[in-house]
Amino acid sequence: MDEYKIWIKRAYNSLALAKVEKTDEICYEDLCYNAQQAVEKGLKALLIYYGENLSRSLKTHDLFVLLKKLEQHVEVPDKMIETAVLTEFATGIRYPGDYEEVNELSYQEAIKAAEYSLDWISKQL
Repeated sequence: MDEYKIWIKRAYNSLALAKVEKTDEICYEDLCYNAQQAVEKGLKALLIYYGENLSRSLKTHDLFVLLKKLEQHVEVPDKMIETAVLTEFATGIRYPGDYEEVNELSYQEAIKAAEYSLDWISKQL
């Protein structure tokens, strides 16, 4: 199987994890982390598809960095650039600490962003 296909499969896996039913034992923060991971893995799949190696420069959770790299290969719509805000779920709130709790509305927005991203990415592959 081509490497990019493995990455896109894992991206959809992360999206599925982001959509599990919220319970008292599951935090929105962790669900949003999986939404971010879906986008990150999808972007990395697309970069691999375009011939990029996952070198140290691509070993990042920063979606903005990945999107900027992707712009070298394809025109990236503004709506995709907006998904870079999901980066905060990979770095800022992944672990317990000093941050504002994620609410249901923010979670729903993260899911919509991840779904849009994977749809756009899949159309590029």
